Amino acid sequence: MDRNHITDDDEGKAVVDSGGRKIGMVTEVKSGVAYVNADPGLTDSIRSKLGWGHADEDDYALEENRIHTVTDDEVRLKDSF
Repeated sequence: MDRNHITDDDEGKAVVDSGGRKIGMVTEVKSGVAYVNADPGLTDSIRSKLGWGHADEDDYALEENRIHTVTDDEVRLKDSF
């Protein structure tokens, strides 16, 4: 079932724009806020998949009002205006 809020289980998911283009990856979820690395390397991807994620200075907080849906595989953003 799709949803529009973030949980800890979303670490490691791809973040895609409204057109389906991958723009980053959720590296960590803290207090319901997803932190997104816009250019994740292999190490970041593996760390997140293993639940070892951590946000650093290269990661951006994703405001929940920007999220259209969260699926089993990705976090899809709303159209930007």
